[in-house]
Amino acid sequence: MKADIASLTLPELTEAVTALGLPKYRASQIFRWLHKAGVRDFDEMTDLPLKLRADLSNNFVIFSCDIEKKLCSEYDNTVKYLYRLHDGERIESVVMQYKYGYTVCVSSQVGCRMGCRFCASTLEGVVRNLTPSEILAQIYTAERDLGIRVSHVVMMGMGEPLDNYDNVLRFLRLIADPDGKNISMRHISLSTCGVVPKIYALMEEDLQLTLSVSLHAPTDEIRRAMMPVAKKWDLKALTDACRAYTERTSRRISFEYALVRGVNDSPACAETLAKLLRGMLCHVNLIPVNEVAETGCKESAPETVRRFAEILSGKGFAVTVRRKLGADINAACGQLRRGAAKNDTFSADIGPAQEEKQ
Repeated sequence: MKADIASLTLPELTEAVTALGLPKYRASQIFRWLHKAGVRDFDEMTDLPLKLRADLSNNFVIFSCDIEKKLCSEYDNTVKYLYRLHDGERIESVVMQYKYGYTVCVSSQVGCRMGCRFCASTLEGVVRNLTPSEILAQIYTAERDLGIRVSHVVMMGMGEPLDNYDNVLRFLRLIADPDGKNISMRHISLSTCGVVPKIYALMEEDLQLTLSVSLHAPTDEIRRAMMPVAKKWDLKALTDACRAYTERTSRRISFEYALVRGVNDSPACAETLAKLLRGMLCHVNLIPVNEVAETGCKESAPETVRRFAEILSGKGFAVTVRRKLGADINAACGQLRRGAAKNDTFSADIGPAQEEKQ
């Protein structure tokens, strides 16, 4: 079985290359081709001898993403991709343009096992974990397609990153490698719904990335109704882990809070949330929920969102309301993949990728 070459760290690649009887410096050349140039085929490594390229092809495989569908927002230049992987599975990724550059939101799993009530990604469960190379390929494919350089990464797409911990950790080290894309950990955000043991494990890595925690409720009762993970780890266990994380890393945690009409958006919920997070190094990001028919969750009224934010701000918290990028293309994770599967729009023998202006 051929090895997944883009998932190898440079030391591992060096060991593999020398095992083939090649000099060590070839590993650095190959690594740069994979992670700086983002090549999809060994024949693209044009400064390597033909025989070496053939040897690599015989021993390794480069897993890449094929663009099955591409949606481009007319409003804010957001681009959403539906990617098809080598085994036919589909994942989603979103490119967002900001003043400081381009951010890519990547998926870490095909589907998700966490079952959050308001999320489209989890409606059909998890199929499998993504390899480090498959997470990387989402970035490399978007860069190549759009002719851009990505400067920031958010792990907020399909899947729970801490449920795929080892592969995600390897991805993080690869994307930050100076011989690769060299994206600073401080430009990477990782979102979790609250897998408490893995928060402690990530804390020990001291990676200096931004940890985003999907909180979405101020009480255990509300949170258990919205997020099955809360039945395993209650709010005390989660906030204890978050406090430990901030104290160990000196990094501010971002709490994601999706406002669902009539569920968690009352002034009383805002007051309770303020008490829960009091004294923690944190930021609260309020998210108008994406309405998906199967979830039954409704978006809070703008005035309700404003009042909720004012209460938190008045208690001294840094608060933002997430801007809806790509609203005209359903840019929230899970919606495009689910639509493709439900309608069987994209068959296994599909032709060229479709690019649509919505």
